[in-house]
Amino acid sequence: MFKHVFLTGPPGVGKTTLVQKACEALVSSGVGVEGFYTEEVREGGRRVGFDVVTLTGERGHLSRIRDAAGASHGRREYTVGQYVVDLPSFENLALPLFRNVGSADGGSRKVFVIDEIGKMELFSQSFIRAVRQTLDSSSCTILGTIPVPKGKPLGLVEEVRSRRDVKVFTVSKENRNAILQDILAALQECLKQTA
Repeated sequence: MFKHVFLTGPPGVGKTTLVQKACEALVSSGVGVEGFYTEEVREGGRRVGFDVVTLTGERGHLSRIRDAAGASHGRREYTVGQYVVDLPSFENLALPLFRNVGSADGGSRKVFVIDEIGKMELFSQSFIRAVRQTLDSSSCTILGTIPVPKGKPLGLVEEVRSRRDVKVFTVSKENRNAILQDILAALQECLKQTA
């Protein structure tokens, strides 16, 4: 039996939108939801980076396009394509969420959102550890997103994909409107087991 649900699919296909819709449905059915999602940041019509947004509405930088002024001031720089990852900002926002997740009051059913486990987030060793602990913890169900395999496999992503207790839905333009009900049904199944 699976206890976590992950969505995968090409960039821009609507994984985050589905996660948000699923969260709304869960909250209205009385399930506690915590965690974070990633949102693109646009200026003047072009994408300039990504923010991490917690489900309580806090927001912080995940990455920004490197600008001429953005010299790295001697610290180690983490980049994905043209984006410079702001690791301290990501960790400050995301890691505390994991600390609270196991400490749910015993009986409450909870879904923890991790959108996404991707290249940018995986620069954080603490994030990787926290995800593994949460996957193994019995107290919550994860609703997460992982990228489609491309280029060099990402260790933790492949680990998640191959876990027996994870159900992976592949989101496409064709199925993204219909698939929400399947995702919700799968989450309800998972929650029955953690309850």
